[in-house]
Amino acid sequence: MNTPRRAIRSYVLRQGRVTDAQRRASAEWLPRFGLAYSPETLDLDRVFGRPAPKILEIGFGMGETTARIAGNHPANDYLGIEVHAPGVGSLLLRIAALGLSNVRIIQHDAVEVLETMIPPVSLDGVHVFFPDPWPKKRHHKRRLIQPPFVALLASRMKRGAYVHVATDWEDYAQQIMEVLAAAPLLANTTDGYAPRPGHRPLTKFENRGLKLGHGVWDLVFRRV
Repeated sequence: MNTPRRAIRSYVLRQGRVTDAQRRASAEWLPRFGLAYSPETLDLDRVFGRPAPKILEIGFGMGETTARIAGNHPANDYLGIEVHAPGVGSLLLRIAALGLSNVRIIQHDAVEVLETMIPPVSLDGVHVFFPDPWPKKRHHKRRLIQPPFVALLASRMKRGAYVHVATDWEDYAQQIMEVLAAAPLLANTTDGYAPRPGHRPLTKFENRGLKLGHGVWDLVFRRV
């Protein structure tokens, strides 16, 4: 009997501790701001209740950057994808504290969401900030930014839409540059790495790293 081949995941579902506040936020606010995974294409304007630019964020972590960007750009709508429950609860706490109405969350695998829920040619922007670098060479195949994933991503972007990736691992930055530069539907917005765009705020963790001399590489490409 043939055993079904298991798809490589770009993440490990870690059993991080969910605080009481995060658990309460998920119970109270996830029905309002969360979208259950379903293999059906979303009507994004209907999801947010308005026509507006739609920005997808893949792997929002604890939601600090997502909430700040959404608060600074209320004319845009932000759809965040994250698999880890503590991060989902944390972003929901920030949404409630800041009174944000332009953020929605899907707690599911990003590839499956892109394949089945995000309509083609629907996104105005994509943020992938500090994806898991999988530093060991034998794990590089688990890195999110690979040619098949980027091709799928580009198919969901409108002409002129941007994809913004940031990483603090230089060898991953080099790989990301190679993959994005080879994608036929994408073009670099600058000659090489980009200066940090104003829409991406510095986090406390990043600020600490910069003071210690750690590098951060931003890459911004547009759909052509």
